[in-house]
Amino acid sequence: MNLDSFNLLAVTEAGTPIAALVTFILYSVAVVLLAVASQVVLQKRSFLQEYFLGSRNLGWIAFTLTFAATSASAGSFGGFPAKVYNHGWVLGLWIAGYMAVPLVSLGLLGKRLNRISKETGSITMPEMIGLRFPGHAVRGLATGMIVVLMSIYLVPQFKMAGVILQSLLHDFVFWQTAAGYMQQLTADIPILQADDPGYLLGLFVFSSMVIVYTSLGGFRAVVWTDVLQGIVMLFGVLGLLVLVLSQVGGLTKATQTLAKMQPPNLGMVEFSTDGSIDQPTRVAMDTWFEVGPDRLFRTNAAAYIDPETGRSAPIKTVEIMGEEEKQRIRRDLLSGAAPALPPGLTVELDEFHPYAYGAGKEGVYTTAPGPSARSEVGFLPLSLAFSFFLFWSIGGSGQPSNMIRQMSFDRVRTLKRSMIFLTFYFGAIYFPLVVIFVCGRVLVPGLDQDPDRIMAALSLTAATAADVPWLAGLLIAAPFAAAMSTVDSFMLMISSSLVRDIYQPMVKGDVSDRTVKMLSYGCTFSVGTIVMLVAISPPKFLQDLVVFTSGGLSSSFLVPVFLGVYWTRYNSIGAVCGMLTGFFTFLSMYGIGYLMYGSLRAYEPLSFDPMIVGVLGSGIGSLIGCLSSPPPPRSIVHMFFGAKSPGSPAKGDAAASETV
Repeated sequence: MNLDSFNLLAVTEAGTPIAALVTFILYSVAVVLLAVASQVVLQKRSFLQEYFLGSRNLGWIAFTLTFAATSASAGSFGGFPAKVYNHGWVLGLWIAGYMAVPLVSLGLLGKRLNRISKETGSITMPEMIGLRFPGHAVRGLATGMIVVLMSIYLVPQFKMAGVILQSLLHDFVFWQTAAGYMQQLTADIPILQADDPGYLLGLFVFSSMVIVYTSLGGFRAVVWTDVLQGIVMLFGVLGLLVLVLSQVGGLTKATQTLAKMQPPNLGMVEFSTDGSIDQPTRVAMDTWFEVGPDRLFRTNAAAYIDPETGRSAPIKTVEIMGEEEKQRIRRDLLSGAAPALPPGLTVELDEFHPYAYGAGKEGVYTTAPGPSARSEVGFLPLSLAFSFFLFWSIGGSGQPSNMIRQMSFDRVRTLKRSMIFLTFYFGAIYFPLVVIFVCGRVLVPGLDQDPDRIMAALSLTAATAADVPWLAGLLIAAPFAAAMSTVDSFMLMISSSLVRDIYQPMVKGDVSDRTVKMLSYGCTFSVGTIVMLVAISPPKFLQDLVVFTSGGLSSSFLVPVFLGVYWTRYNSIGAVCGMLTGFFTFLSMYGIGYLMYGSLRAYEPLSFDPMIVGVLGSGIGSLIGCLSSPPPPRSIVHMFFGAKSPGSPAKGDAAASETV
């Protein structure tokens, strides 16, 4: 380590305004009230149909917004902005295929999944799969994959919500006091120890809230809150776009400034004191300081100096490299009055590492492939951008969470309207997000070690600068809503799979509604609690985990479900082979990547994403397994396809064209 004394007092940005907190609390109260109202409706209807599918009567507005809110997860408002922030304009190519998700997903499977689920009475995807492919193997395999992969998918959602609450509340004394108590309570419990007690407190608050309202209200609570969250997300993004563009001086100026910026160096810092201190001393998160004559740093976590040792634990820190950027930061951030570091501190710098691609270069944030801290070829070579176009459009079709939504709308007219509206909705969300967080790198520099906080940090900065502090609460509610809408939907899917597809088939005879109800509540609560514990030590990049689990689910389910609803010859052996070959082909790409690169990074043959390779593997496995085994029983073919020829619409489709 190099030991230097700092020569410039640190500053932190403006704290969270009270008005922002009030707005955010009002939103949270509205979510809870919707859950209570949905519980009233739940008491009047069939528990299973209502709790897990909302009685299958969603109109086009509710269906559109619940589909959109579930698809726009914490990855969209946490991981995706973090990637835009870290890699620049090239993310426009990376996300372009997402606009086609509604057209491909709903157009490919929507009508048939909805009709079949109603005719067979299926409530979950594994249940429908089990009816189409008789036997325990396929249904059990589908249930296991959904439970495991969706539980992993929930981890970044919980992390994002915890980060948001920490960013919103870390300046308030009551929050700091509560975080201190949380640290004391969990100090002797290894599973509950986190790097930052403020994050742990935020994670606990979010988990309690979402577990309670999802357990209480079921699917209808999820849908009603999704409608609210979908509206908040749209207006939050558009409002932030206006604020950011006005403050950065327009998109042209932001791009010109970005073109002159260089990727930072990343490392760790420890604070220490020579004298004795009576109580723990806190160095605030996002503190700027200088070491030596010309080295500018920003902490990405709060540091707590122990009174006994006089030292803090190492915390993530970013070193700004471009000379013009340093001058701008000093002028904009260090010129005004600001709180200083406690007197008598010194700083120890761990070794700081440059980016693998883009270090010392200007213009890398405005051109492909974009800078990368890990890859020497950059973030997104143009050949890989095409692969991601396929990844989003095809991958969205293979998500069980999207499939279960398609089982809940009321009629074909709803499906058609939703396809059109969702395409425009996604365009109004994702393209503005690219613009916003390209500008965010200019307005809020130095968050490269913890970029998942950029949404909350930029919202607070922009709203405070515009002198509309109450708006910050609404802007921060947008990513919070995205995390919440995905968590509630996925917890409900996992719970329904455990109760409907594991417990009920194992129990002989009828199970009382009360037993099913209690088990459903218990499973929802248990899943949320387990995921919360895992999220205490989450990965750095939310989007990496989102992409991994999305790819695994699509590789496993897309081909078997598609062939299952369109091809009469497709059988149980083909479905098992398709699921297994798809998943393990996908997983092998990550295994090869780990051996090649020494980290959790996928191998991409011919620049194709592992999900594309997994879907191809699933297709090959499905064909081999199906054609090498007998066709399915006639009773199954008749149940799913009617008495007509293979591939034709089932009997009654014409008459049911409006009600599916």
